[in-house]
Amino acid sequence: MSAGTMPAKLDSSNSQDRSNEILRTTVGPRWYFGFFFVSGFCSLLYELVWLRLAMAQFGVTTPMISIVLSSFMAGLGLGSWWGGRLVRKYSHRLNVPSLQLYAVAELLIGCSAVVVPLELLAGRFVLGHLGSSVSLSSAGYYVAAGIWIACTLIPWCACMGATIPLAMFAISGGRPGESKRSFSWLYLANVLGALAGTLIPLLLIELWGFNRTLQCGMLLNVMICAAAFRLSKRNSLPVTAAQKQACPKSVPPSLREMLGNSTLWLLFATGLTSMGMEVVWTRQFTIYVGTLVYSFATILGVYLAATFVGSILYRWRGRHESRPGAILWICICIAALLPLLTADPRIHINSWSRLPLGIAVFSGLLGFLTPKLVDRFSEGDPDRAGVAYAVNVAGCILGPLVAGFLLLPYMDERFALAILALPWLFTGLFLTLRRPPEVCSRFAAGMGFRAIAVSVMLLAAFSLVFRTQSYVDRLHRALVRRDSTATVLAVGEGMNRGLVVNGVLMTTLTPITKAMADLPLALLNHPPQSALVICFGMGTTHRSMLSWGIDSTVVDLVPSVPAFFPYFHADAEELLRSPRSHVVIDDGRRFLERTQSQYDVIAIDPPPPIGAAGSSLLYSREFYSAAKKRLRPGGILAQWYPGGDGTTVSAIARALHDSFPYVRAFVGYGGWGVHFLASMQPIARISASEMAQRTPMQAAADFVEWGPNPTAEQQFAVLLKSEVPLQWLINFDKDAPALQDDRPINEYGLLRTLGFHLY
Repeated sequence: MSAGTMPAKLDSSNSQDRSNEILRTTVGPRWYFGFFFVSGFCSLLYELVWLRLAMAQFGVTTPMISIVLSSFMAGLGLGSWWGGRLVRKYSHRLNVPSLQLYAVAELLIGCSAVVVPLELLAGRFVLGHLGSSVSLSSAGYYVAAGIWIACTLIPWCACMGATIPLAMFAISGGRPGESKRSFSWLYLANVLGALAGTLIPLLLIELWGFNRTLQCGMLLNVMICAAAFRLSKRNSLPVTAAQKQACPKSVPPSLREMLGNSTLWLLFATGLTSMGMEVVWTRQFTIYVGTLVYSFATILGVYLAATFVGSILYRWRGRHESRPGAILWICICIAALLPLLTADPRIHINSWSRLPLGIAVFSGLLGFLTPKLVDRFSEGDPDRAGVAYAVNVAGCILGPLVAGFLLLPYMDERFALAILALPWLFTGLFLTLRRPPEVCSRFAAGMGFRAIAVSVMLLAAFSLVFRTQSYVDRLHRALVRRDSTATVLAVGEGMNRGLVVNGVLMTTLTPITKAMADLPLALLNHPPQSALVICFGMGTTHRSMLSWGIDSTVVDLVPSVPAFFPYFHADAEELLRSPRSHVVIDDGRRFLERTQSQYDVIAIDPPPPIGAAGSSLLYSREFYSAAKKRLRPGGILAQWYPGGDGTTVSAIARALHDSFPYVRAFVGYGGWGVHFLASMQPIARISASEMAQRTPMQAAADFVEWGPNPTAEQQFAVLLKSEVPLQWLINFDKDAPALQDDRPINEYGLLRTLGFHLY
């Protein structure tokens, strides 16, 4: 063989090796984009449904919601870190194509759709049998429930978090750093999938319910797994030992490097401020978008859409960008404060336009910066990307806790947003004042323009904080109380007083709330001893129960609501001191399921509107099943229905019909709403005169306090004449199924609103 032919053979061999290596280690980027689009969709679907299932099992309380979301985010962070560590430690020992590791993770995620609901149900059973060992309102319950939820969600969410470093490992073909911007590509697809997940799961829940929606997500995960396995078999060849040895080893970042790395601190800040601000936005814009599940989906959808646009811009031109400058960080600070302007009631714009105009700019900037920072830190290394993403998720865990428990209970949204924007202001000022020596001359040359720009931006930020107003500022003489659950206001004077929670009018002084107590008590077949009121409101129903000389326990989720009892009723302080009066701050359904007390009347007055997020848990068959266990023989459940579409009233009426053998319905005063009375024994059919004779003198005086009639007999007569057959209400939509936890028909009605007949 001549010497001259050797290089040609070597070149041919090397070319063939490179071709084989490409086939061995790569799958087209469109496949990864598709995988992560569907995976992001499924992740948000699971988050929405798991949160709701956990609320049904453990209570609709702010601490419980925080526990679920924190467990979900903690799982993502741990999975991201663990996935990167797995790649670093074992990548050189693996004898399977790297894409198959990703496929296994997706298969495990699909399994969670079946297992998690069963685990949550088992947790409810276990905690329900703890008995008196854990008091009803103690922190011990939250500790026990939190441990169970964490053990349930974190392992499955860790599989979700691990998909990013595992997919990066597959993209790089086992060579860390092969694709230095692979994280942003996956992040872009994941955000787009999550954006689709803000709406489509809501439609699926309306059509099929929670469990079948989870099964749909499971099917999609299994399809990703199958496709990834097939591609790995078709496009991958065995990796030789020599090629494994040739791959550069990943170098994990040390703790000292992590603590001293400014990029990681910025990633932590992006997670903390973005998630913290989501909590503030939810409270800030409720007055404009309402409390429906679609309202929260809108906030999340706008956030994700803007994040996606920002990520697109980074993918388009991010590779040509240098480090973000000082002015950009101050721009982020101003963008974080824009919701103060768009939420100002003095600005006359469409209610639904206020939200995107307020939060899109900030969300888009973070959508640009987050993948940029991760790519800068990781440079395509799955281990380092896992660390960076885990740090970002750690900020996401802390953000809602800071906003919900440290900021909003003690200040209004204006100053909460200002505090959350401070990291970006400090970063911008720090970079403005500190420049490396080699650019001092260039910095000095542009100092004049930079100083003017920064000064103008600071003036704009201070104007947004101190010159804007919220809806609270516009309500003159309103009394305000804040807690981790809500901002509560008592407004108005005389009979025009009202209770406002997060900008939504909950109730006014009306005889309807008195009838919620007097009507069922007067129809009992035995003298009453005690009553339970779920939802405090103005305290009117609780006050009317006490006027009968019986024990009354009232449960409310928001701590600040009972504090306004004296504002609405002059005798409130005296009633609160009574040994017969008991006020409990807790989720009403959780209280029902854990208490051992028995009641003659249980009155439920869920907050309006009828479609408010979580309200179905107080109208479902499962709720009525729990209530039946707490009624004395002959006791009556009094369910107030404020009004809604025909399908909703049919679903509620059918749920009561399926739960109780005896149900009566009475239209409220002025034709507003329906009083449902349900019992396991026949409900007395007596005249208004007999009902008035059963009513104690003090209760009768309370009943007619606000009219509309001068005597208790006349008050009862109006209600008795307004009785309607239960079947008449069911017939509003004969095909509507009974409202149950798995089919919250009152909350999910977009397709019905658009004219689709679903049942």
